[in-house]
Amino acid sequence: MEPVLAGQTNESRGGGLPAPCGQAQHAALYGRVSQDLKGDLMCDRDTLEDTIEYQLRCGLSRRHFGALTLGAGLTSWLAPVAHGDELAVTESEVDIHTPDGTADAYFVRPAKGAYAAVLVWPDIYGLRPAFRQMGKRLAGAGYSVLVVNPFYRKQRAPTAPEHPDFDDPATHAALMDLVNGVRDPAVTQTDAVAFVNWLDAQSSVDHKKPIGTTGYCMSGPFTMRTAAAVPQRIGAGASFHGGGLVTDKPESPHLLIPKMKAHYLIAIAESDDKRQPEAKDVLRDSFAKAKLPAEIEVYAGTIHGWCPIDSKVYNHEQAEKAWGRMLVLFKSALV
Repeated sequence: MEPVLAGQTNESRGGGLPAPCGQAQHAALYGRVSQDLKGDLMCDRDTLEDTIEYQLRCGLSRRHFGALTLGAGLTSWLAPVAHGDELAVTESEVDIHTPDGTADAYFVRPAKGAYAAVLVWPDIYGLRPAFRQMGKRLAGAGYSVLVVNPFYRKQRAPTAPEHPDFDDPATHAALMDLVNGVRDPAVTQTDAVAFVNWLDAQSSVDHKKPIGTTGYCMSGPFTMRTAAAVPQRIGAGASFHGGGLVTDKPESPHLLIPKMKAHYLIAIAESDDKRQPEAKDVLRDSFAKAKLPAEIEVYAGTIHGWCPIDSKVYNHEQAEKAWGRMLVLFKSALV
């Protein structure tokens, strides 16, 4: 599927998702999910619904699917993707003081020199090995990367069990308790300022270059709040299957676009687009009116959550495509 830039009106193209099997079981599961997760963030609800759809479509039993949790049976995806031209990197665990406490984070950067910085907001499962690996890969491409724990006010990383199952009531309740602590947009904005200031104080960051920011699932909106909170420093943002970028609330992230100066990549899961097909057009129109470049694409055949390398619905081909488009964005905007 080809990307569509802000200001263009043609609809997304490409094949649809395969029809799920086991319709009766599918309907029963969806009914319980809707009741259990009523009122939760859109992306959290969709993650569970989509993994259930993926399970049924692939013909897996619930017991076998439960074994494919984060970090279990997926270790091969955590191996570095080496192309032979990566820079040597230095990595460290860091603490960052914010107005609300001390945030733990992972900081990885090329071993020598100063580079444009990238602030990475993880998904609901938080700062973990998969996001450290993704941050390390990005650093190897020539960026000073800070992967933060957005839930530091309540818990240091790891903030999810080693093999989390969002369908487990206790795990679901614990994760949603963490999410409730970052629902207020002011929380992200406060953290964004603190994290950007911290990055600008590092010798490995080229302060003459703009900063990039990336977000996944629930943290897709965090990138837009970051870009609006520190517009003089954020030059590029990328949202991967971000949930709730367009809502009917006065704090909808898309309403922040006029305050931003960042160029954008918005990579939308096909399953998310089926639920909210109008969102992409609202985003295109908003970026076009703000005269900000934005590549907004629905990735064919993808399920919500397809980008993190430890995801149950990881789509290697499309995740690599989205990663490549992010690098193109950063190369042009963070200069």
